[in-house]
Amino acid sequence: MMPEYIIRPMTEADTYEVSEIEKQIFSLPWSQKSFADACTNKDNIYLVCVCGGKIAGYCGVWTVLGEGNVTNMAVSLDFRRMGIAKRLMDAIEQYGADKKIESYFLEVRKSNSAAISLYAKMGYKDIGVRKNFYEKPVEDAVIMSKIMQLG
Repeated sequence: MMPEYIIRPMTEADTYEVSEIEKQIFSLPWSQKSFADACTNKDNIYLVCVCGGKIAGYCGVWTVLGEGNVTNMAVSLDFRRMGIAKRLMDAIEQYGADKKIESYFLEVRKSNSAAISLYAKMGYKDIGVRKNFYEKPVEDAVIMSKIMQLG
């Protein structure tokens, strides 16, 4: 059961909590400064999902010329399997429509079957592999893309 939540743009103040979640999940985490720089760039879309006053997850997209590159997607270990990642991705696409994003691209660890399954259900297609894309541990990335139907 999903607790009450709100999805909103990430602020610089959020980046401290976001970077702590990042450190728990990723072997090569982004720094707080990297998130602060990314979320204050007007071309990017960075969102947080807040549940009970805590950041439960976050997602970020860099946009250029109608394309969105999903750079970050994470859900805190305490809030997994509640549908937060899908809600964040849906929200990213809503914000992206305002920026006229026509297509999205992302990389995901080949072993991350839960994320690959979620993205596939959302209409993302497997378009290739980036060999040894990830470090610690070294692993290939599956490249996925989604073409949007802009009205």
